[in-house]
Amino acid sequence: MAAPERSGAAFLWPSPFAVANRATMTDSPPDRLSINPRSSFFQQDLLERGVGIRFKGVERNDVEEYSISEGWIRVALGKKVDRHGQPLTIKLTGPVEAWFQRPADHDDTVEG
Repeated sequence: MAAPERSGAAFLWPSPFAVANRATMTDSPPDRLSINPRSSFFQQDLLERGVGIRFKGVERNDVEEYSISEGWIRVALGKKVDRHGQPLTIKLTGPVEAWFQRPADHDDTVEG
């Protein structure tokens, strides 16, 4: 019996669960993260820790979404909104660095 064919698109985007598992194994943010709850890359528990973004050597606080591997960030375009009330965004390309601003809470600490 032959193996089923898989389209190349199935391997382009990892599932949000796989990204979350990689983020919990290491103390570095995922490759892609969004602050929009409608996005499949939204992860509330990681955002609560605070994620710092450096884009082209400058720290940014207005980032809506980022991708380290693809080298872009998405920022709001002023106070403009679309017809659904979502902010209009623009994609800027360049080197992206991300880090957690607070360490992870560990419940399995040993008291002594």
